[in-house]
Amino acid sequence: MTLILFPSEPFNPRRVDPDFEHERAAARAAGLATALVDHTRVLQGAVGEAVAHAPEEVGEALYRGWMLTPVQYQAMFDALAARGVQLVTNPESYRACHYLPDSYPFIKDRTPRSVWLRVQGVPDFDEILKTLGQFGHSALVVKDYVKSQKHYWNDACFIPAADDAATVRRVVERFLELQGEDLNEGLVFREFVPLKIVGSHPKSGMPLAAEFRTFWFRSELILAHRYWGDLTTFNTDLPLSALQTLASGIPSPFFTMDIAFREDGDWIVVELGDGQVAALPAPDLASEFFRRVAALCSVDALA
Repeated sequence: MTLILFPSEPFNPRRVDPDFEHERAAARAAGLATALVDHTRVLQGAVGEAVAHAPEEVGEALYRGWMLTPVQYQAMFDALAARGVQLVTNPESYRACHYLPDSYPFIKDRTPRSVWLRVQGVPDFDEILKTLGQFGHSALVVKDYVKSQKHYWNDACFIPAADDAATVRRVVERFLELQGEDLNEGLVFREFVPLKIVGSHPKSGMPLAAEFRTFWFRSELILAHRYWGDLTTFNTDLPLSALQTLASGIPSPFFTMDIAFREDGDWIVVELGDGQVAALPAPDLASEFFRRVAALCSVDALA
């Protein structure tokens, strides 16, 4: 039986983090075994203590919890393996879907043109502007290797023209300020693609696109739902055949693929994500999600 590992409540390793309590209940209802790992300890580098409450010699496991850097994930992976717990997603597969520069080769024909630069300390704006020269006057969005500041759309995400040096500097500096120590590796610049807008965020006012989050486990689509949950309503069919073909080339057993529909009716892949650390679009999807995981784990066990 596959074990599902959830983060414990910070500084209380015997209680599940409240944000994942409903997922743990859904996993148990689906017949899956569960255990806890201490996410705070993983971040601190004390991985032995972090996994001390995980059972031993149980075979394969899936993690469902907060994001980790690839280095942190590797450390947790190794600590669990030493206890006889084998995470289904290995560190190479985690990185391949967690960092956009690593996933870009697998989706480049269906995702906006993107470039990236590592950043350590103060960014080199001469290098940034030189790199952005290939975009001409096109609009861009900026993010790091994992996250954007999309709720600060005009201040720290959207760049109306790649050749507007003053605006590039202003938006990038604000983005870096907001990310602070949470900056993942460096900067990613992506060509802006006009999407089909179907609403606006009630708090930030950010335009909301017709977008889906899809979860894939062992090459099977296990969940597809509007990315923004109940904040948007639209009727658009997923291009399932094309998605299946694309998903078959992703080097991970458990990942997300976010797709959005353009103004012209075509679709794009927004990004990939690791399925262990990607949020469900709505809490009430947990039951369906874990039922599908349990079903595929049972099939695999019988194979």
